[in-house]
Amino acid sequence: MEESKNDVYLSFEELEDNKTRRRELLPWWMKAFIWIFLIMGAIVPIGLIMGLMGFSFSISLYGFETTTPISATGITLSVLILVKGVTAFGLWTEKDWAVRLGIFDAVIGLVACVLAMFVVPFVDRSEGFVLNFRLEPILLVLYLLKLQKIKSSWEAE
Repeated sequence: MEESKNDVYLSFEELEDNKTRRRELLPWWMKAFIWIFLIMGAIVPIGLIMGLMGFSFSISLYGFETTTPISATGITLSVLILVKGVTAFGLWTEKDWAVRLGIFDAVIGLVACVLAMFVVPFVDRSEGFVLNFRLEPILLVLYLLKLQKIKSSWEAE
């Protein structure tokens, strides 16, 4: 009888040891960016309200920038930052949908960076032809690859 108690105890202990948090699948650099984008995402609604009140401030992401928050560029950048904030929230709180949204976020970011680097210089000739290489695509590719790598483990948890 004593032996069966220990078996039950050991099986519960094994279950507890095998359960890992999804957050542990994320490397340190992703955790750092999660906090940055959580803060940026929280600021977006405040910025939009300030923009409606007539204030102007600088918004910049992926090579696009504006000083007018209530404009096509400003709202697009605000939505992109908000998506990054929601993704960061989902990853930090270990939501089921977080990795899928993160992959979407990375792809959208890569498309935006390619547009900013290679399409905008051909369209906007106000400063002459300036090809602008950005470092964000390198981080976005690393982010995308890491999310694809952990996707099956994340969804299995």
